[in-house]
Amino acid sequence: MYRLTSAREGTRKGSLMPSQYQQRSRAREGTRSRKAPRTWGKLRKLPSGRYQASYVGPDNARHVAPYTFDTVAAADAWLAARRTEISGGSWVRPAVAERPAPELVTFGQYADDWLTGRTLKPRTRAEYRTMLDRLILPRFERVPLVDIDPTVVRSWHSKMGDQAPTQRAHAYSLLRTILSTAVDDELIPANPCRIRGAGGTKRARKIEPATLDQLATIAESVPTRYKLLVLLAGWCALRFGELAELRRQDVEVERGILRVRRAVARTADGAVIVGTPKSDAGVRDVTIPPHLMPAVVAHLGQHVRREQDALLFPAAGDPNAHMAPATLYRVFYPAREAAGRPDLRFHDLRHTGAVLAAATGATLADLMARLGHSTPGAAMRYQHASADRDRVIAEALSKLAEASAP
Repeated sequence: MYRLTSAREGTRKGSLMPSQYQQRSRAREGTRSRKAPRTWGKLRKLPSGRYQASYVGPDNARHVAPYTFDTVAAADAWLAARRTEISGGSWVRPAVAERPAPELVTFGQYADDWLTGRTLKPRTRAEYRTMLDRLILPRFERVPLVDIDPTVVRSWHSKMGDQAPTQRAHAYSLLRTILSTAVDDELIPANPCRIRGAGGTKRARKIEPATLDQLATIAESVPTRYKLLVLLAGWCALRFGELAELRRQDVEVERGILRVRRAVARTADGAVIVGTPKSDAGVRDVTIPPHLMPAVVAHLGQHVRREQDALLFPAAGDPNAHMAPATLYRVFYPAREAAGRPDLRFHDLRHTGAVLAAATGATLADLMARLGHSTPGAAMRYQHASADRDRVIAEALSKLAEASAP
């Protein structure tokens, strides 16, 4: 006779019911599949949670998929397609669409691509190129991106020293920006630039804007053809690059307006570049204070050619060439000495213009529009306490004291 065993007995004796056996069998298969080594291709889970696939081609170079995948299965399917192409003889070496593996990308290669792909003004591009070549690439050019860690960055930053704090801060900011883009491109998991405050600079010198008397003395001390240049810098707060590119057609005498549409800049190698002003907000109309209009009309009649595109302040020997900063300095430096302000830079006259505009009760938005700033922070850098205004406040405080006296 046959004896039926119970499920409990079967389990105890090592036998399994069919359903139990299938479940354990599937579990063992899943364990084996997870632990089995990958025989071809490579997968990497990125910080974003997506997967990056790469493989070594017949050319013995590693090629990375031009995009990442949501799942392992999708990445495996892409790898399988590449393997089929190789085994079938139809594989073609990928072009730029497939980038090299992250561990093979050096900072120098990535920085060059980063600079090429950015939309920058010519002068900014030239400045970035100079910073890279002089300060950053000597240390990082051949270093793979994945090998740049906070310790390496901190060592590089400290070795630059503090003799040129502004230059060091700008170089650090550029390095941080490039590596931040590398994080976005999922080439590195995190930005190694983590030195607090290293990208900021403190103003090296306290700027004291010129007073009205000093501004008038400087304007009278320079040769006649430079007088309006000084007055517009002080009263209209224009940048030198904006002034040097002003042309006859940019002056509306009837309305008393300067149309600021362009600016000229010089690169480190001396190239002259005409483009838009420093920011989008720099394209603006600036109203000329009425008391300056006689000087504007006189300058147009005596020192500017009749053509509409004639420069208001051309180079001394060539009416078609832009004035060089060195040419201005030759006449400005003696004039500032005459005003008793040997410390004054020409750009400081822009601060004078901001103070004068603020003294009229202009709001921050008004100042941003007049100075051509797109952010309040930029405009606030030109806010200064006027000594004359402080004297008015002090006198008002004394009047309050006198009124309250018994």
